[in-house]
Amino acid sequence: MTERTNTSTRKTFSRALIAGACLTLITLSAAQAQAVKSYDSTTKDFWEHPPADWFLGDETVAQKGLAPPAGPALPASMADLEKSLAAVKLPPGFKISVYAQGVNSARQMAWGDKGTLFVGSFGVGTVYAITDNGKTVKPILTGMKMPTGVAFRKGALYVADIDKILKYDNAEASLAKMPEAKVVYSDMPAYIPHGWKYLTFDKEGRLYVPFGPPCNICLPPTSLSQVRRVNPDTGEAELMAIGVRNSVGGDIDPRSGDYWFTENARDWVSDDLPSDKLNHVAKIGAHYGYPYCHQGDMLDPKYGVGRKCSEFTPPALKLGAHVAPLGMKFYTGNQFPADYANNILIAEHGSWNRHKYQGARIMRVTTDPDGKNIKEQVFASGWLTGEQSYSGRPADILQAADGSILVADDWAGAIYRISYSK
Repeated sequence: MTERTNTSTRKTFSRALIAGACLTLITLSAAQAQAVKSYDSTTKDFWEHPPADWFLGDETVAQKGLAPPAGPALPASMADLEKSLAAVKLPPGFKISVYAQGVNSARQMAWGDKGTLFVGSFGVGTVYAITDNGKTVKPILTGMKMPTGVAFRKGALYVADIDKILKYDNAEASLAKMPEAKVVYSDMPAYIPHGWKYLTFDKEGRLYVPFGPPCNICLPPTSLSQVRRVNPDTGEAELMAIGVRNSVGGDIDPRSGDYWFTENARDWVSDDLPSDKLNHVAKIGAHYGYPYCHQGDMLDPKYGVGRKCSEFTPPALKLGAHVAPLGMKFYTGNQFPADYANNILIAEHGSWNRHKYQGARIMRVTTDPDGKNIKEQVFASGWLTGEQSYSGRPADILQAADGSILVADDWAGAIYRISYSK
């Protein structure tokens, strides 16, 4: 009797332990689920009134707590910039220097006909004019929504401000007081998330304009997740690419006239997936996969069900996960070595949705006009100062008349010049 009683007691105790463990796991699981932020980012109300941390809509337990790092409140001092640039690594013969300081949140750049450098910005609502070879930095437009994108053609400055493209005639002669803007295109949603844009002119004077979805991952409104080609003289627009998540940079291949563009892939999958992309528009209206397929070969766990990646146009090049490629330019100057001709230089802004950041560098891509024989290598690096810290974040690239290039850094609030000498 005693042995049977003890055995029975042990069984009862074991069952209690198992039940208690299960209850603990359920409680922990519920607590974890409760702690992970979750929003329904598929509604118009969300897009029109996004919470401040809208990008956390798909937060996961594995990546919980990751968020974009808060940049410096003010542009870096000249002493800090020079210290930062001393750590930048470049190929032999190249050097980097400060072209302009005090350009808060600098984003896309554009040259005026008379040598004025126009610079858009992220988050501060300002467009700058830089003159005197970088010595004078002047805010010329203020109080705007998000004027990240700027372009210049035939004496006029064009600014993309979320829901409209504005034209300022005779801009370089009007830096003291800019003329009243003309709206040249306004068929643009007013959603702020992923609504910031860069502008690219082709030789015919048409603007390539990206339209990002107002979410991390969702079925976007039909007017978004695309690249349009806009005629600013008539307001006519055509779809050049669809299925595009968030593109903030592109350029025209001088050899073929084709448009190439960078694309930021979705977040909240893992530290190493999916890869950001470099895309080539070889066929007008091609679908690049979003939100069904990422990096050309990875179906989305939700929206990819029942689809195949073979339905969509793959990237010309996978750039790596969470490197955040922004501005890019084909190099057409004659200062750099001859093998740089028609290379693509890409400004990688750097990670946030990753435990160990990567990017924050400039990549060099060599490719045939048709996208074959494509390769990449690091051109400039050194702005990553720790696993989750930056001294700078490249945001755009622009070629100067002498064949050097300028680099906009929105983190440090500066413009750099990279030049070459044998």
